[in-house]
Amino acid sequence: MSEKKSKAAHHAGQQEDEEEATAAVCMESDLKDGEMMDVDVGDHNVLLVRCDGEYTAIGNQCTHYGAPLSTGVLVGHRVRCPWHGACFNVKTGDMEEYPAMDSLTCHKVKILDRNVYVTVNKKALGQAKRVKKMGARDPDVNHTVILLGGGCASVICAEILRQENYGGRIIMVTRDDLLPYDKTRLSKVMNVKSDSILLRRMEFYQKYDIEVWLKKEALSIDTDRKTVAFDDGTTESYDQLLVATGCRAKELDSPGAELKNVLMLETPEDANHIHNACIGCRTVIVGTSFVGMEVASYMIDKASSITIIGFSELPYLKTLGREIGKFTMTVLEERGVKFYMNDSVTEVRGKNGRVKEVVLKSGTIVEADVLLVGIGIVPNSEFLKGSGIKMDSKNYVTVDKYMRTNVRDVYCAGDLTCFPLQMIKDQSVSVAHWQTAQAQGRIAALNMLGKQVALNTVPFYWTVLLGQTIRYAGYGEGYTDLVLKGRFEDMKFLAFYIKDDEVVAAAGLNVEPAVSAVAERFAAGKVITKAEAESDDLSWLKLPTSKQ
Repeated sequence: MSEKKSKAAHHAGQQEDEEEATAAVCMESDLKDGEMMDVDVGDHNVLLVRCDGEYTAIGNQCTHYGAPLSTGVLVGHRVRCPWHGACFNVKTGDMEEYPAMDSLTCHKVKILDRNVYVTVNKKALGQAKRVKKMGARDPDVNHTVILLGGGCASVICAEILRQENYGGRIIMVTRDDLLPYDKTRLSKVMNVKSDSILLRRMEFYQKYDIEVWLKKEALSIDTDRKTVAFDDGTTESYDQLLVATGCRAKELDSPGAELKNVLMLETPEDANHIHNACIGCRTVIVGTSFVGMEVASYMIDKASSITIIGFSELPYLKTLGREIGKFTMTVLEERGVKFYMNDSVTEVRGKNGRVKEVVLKSGTIVEADVLLVGIGIVPNSEFLKGSGIKMDSKNYVTVDKYMRTNVRDVYCAGDLTCFPLQMIKDQSVSVAHWQTAQAQGRIAALNMLGKQVALNTVPFYWTVLLGQTIRYAGYGEGYTDLVLKGRFEDMKFLAFYIKDDEVVAAAGLNVEPAVSAVAERFAAGKVITKAEAESDDLSWLKLPTSKQ
């Protein structure tokens, strides 16, 4: 706690009763409008904000992964998390942007003799997360929404429907044998226990009358009759339908790909299998985007050797770009990872049914005990053929800014979509990021209810290499220039991606909350010019200064 806070608390003391704890946390003059700081009330850490001349207090830990919001970005009534870009209303505590799913608890604030007092409810101390008020099924409402897919888009869609007091039947159908879970964790913590990454537990779905059908897959949709046929021979009728079946890992098309220990990462079970299979073994990874690079990073101190095979010149070429791709490659090479770039697998050779060698197009032969394939994704849209639902040339479902397909009452959200991204003048794109899928699930739900709310989200994602997190906001595909602040070799940088003399995306390492600050600019529709990015004065980012 700061010296000012300590003096104020010492001066006024701390008052407690059976249900509440109150502390004087600072002087009224300590914060100006648009400033925030963390304060302690007993053992509880609180975010104190001054906005429009008024003090408010909410929980300080982001409900996503627990980041301290006091080190984030405050714009108006909204604070954005410095780690993964989630946003919360500082007056209500309500979550306003994903990837967080829950809201924050609000605390009472009063001013007395120029001291600011914060009161927390002791019962809420162990409940930092707050679920928004939700309705339940109304048996008198004869209406059914079916959500195909067990990812975050379907979960968010279901929750928003109930938050908006939809009283009809909600059926979420997934081919998985597990409730929806946080898939972003799989390549970062590969020995993860599936129970620890569930987005919601079964009790939650039961409480709010959300039916979850596991191990069931849609085979076809009859959009005229409004029915879905499933692989168990059953058919279900819908009034409105969300298609959110996502994408699957692309398989290796080479002789020997069927051998044991040729592995792909899609489920927690896969992650655990890869973790165990690679320990002390010669591990070869095909693919140099998120899955391949994150698994290599995770396995560095576990596998006996790691070799990465990439189709392109550098890793992350289509996502983080050439400059950061080269940096990440150098970082892993320094830890003993061997790269074969501009190459591909022509054959996988085995012995006794298990991988032993990987033959490359260049003629190189790499010894291997495990081969992990991470070469891209394929949309799970085969079952839509003949439905009349429009897809693009790559079989992604085309939607408008309301997540509507060309077929009435059929919506689509998540990795399967090709959608108009507002921040790039509604250009249609496919963005396979967790937070974007969540935002789309919300928009689909609101428009099912006739709210006419358009998608307006800034893509935000992150990747972890050797315990270091690179954060990214925006849409940088097709960038023509890169402005770098800091140095790669110092493991601290902020990169601005430039197109048509404007910043279209930013990536950063150890510069929190800079990427979140850029995301806020994008979200507000404000242009960041190349000149601003090149300037030595980054005050336009309005990065917070620590209150001492």
